[in-house]
Amino acid sequence: MTSPYDIDEIFPDDAADAVRLPRRQAGNSPQDLTVTLLADYTLSTGGELPSAAIVALLAEAGVSQAGARTAISRLARRGVLQVSRQGRRSAYRLTPEAAEFLSVGGSSIVSAATGAESWDEHWTLIAFSLPQGERARRQELRNKLRWMGYAPLYDGLWISPHDLSDKARAQLALFAPGTMTVFRARHVDLDANPQRRPVQAWDIAGIAREYEAFLQHWGGVPARITADALAGPEAVQARTEVMDTYRRLPVLDPRLPLQLLPPGWPRKTARDLFVAVYDGLAGIAQEHVRAVAATSADGPVDGIRAHTVAALAARLPARPAARSSS
Repeated sequence: MTSPYDIDEIFPDDAADAVRLPRRQAGNSPQDLTVTLLADYTLSTGGELPSAAIVALLAEAGVSQAGARTAISRLARRGVLQVSRQGRRSAYRLTPEAAEFLSVGGSSIVSAATGAESWDEHWTLIAFSLPQGERARRQELRNKLRWMGYAPLYDGLWISPHDLSDKARAQLALFAPGTMTVFRARHVDLDANPQRRPVQAWDIAGIAREYEAFLQHWGGVPARITADALAGPEAVQARTEVMDTYRRLPVLDPRLPLQLLPPGWPRKTARDLFVAVYDGLAGIAQEHVRAVAATSADGPVDGIRAHTVAALAARLPARPAARSSS
């Protein structure tokens, strides 16, 4: 299975000579919010949420009933959610494949290096050539490289400052045998000026603006948490949205070496703020989700538990989901 999220919601354009940054939209998409909501409160238990509870919680985030039900239906068709039914009531949980992806991916996102880790000044270069007639396959490869943290220096040449992991090596070998070549090399400065430096595969100024927007939007929330100024619905909405927003940042800035970046790069500051908001709201948000689920099911619903950033970083066990019934 591919990601429960869509890489196009982070990189909507696919021009070969453009660096793709997030599309601006009013709020996050209903499907993304649904996935994040389920993951935030059931990933560690394999639990489920009544469909009426999901709709009610999304309504608190401004999603219409029709939009929420459409998002749930589409996620079920994509294999991200599976349904169980008891009479006329239905409940949804993450499929085992989606839960495994979110457990591994979540750990990677929140564990993204924040300090001055060492770098050997070598780049991994992936050169590939696919026929123009295989546009779908070409797009799939580009999307896979994006999720791995690569960026296009040129159309058919993608780069990363990190070595190719064994898992990535195996995935790429299966995807396009005979169509790509992988190198590890150092950049050589030429006397000619100007020249395109490897780090220019990323829009550094654009990424910095995304960090700044995150810091400005969420900077006042920790004080409100300390003052107990957030009620249950606000806590759930804020916790879901801060995760759904923050998870994009390590994809945009995939642990780029600090020596290549401007002084005072805000990666660690953004992560610290994210932890303060996400963990600070865990208790009150968990109780509100449990209350809404109990109302929808006419009684307590098991398996609703908010995890911390530290638990997610340690990689939560992706519990097997129960079989669906109809």
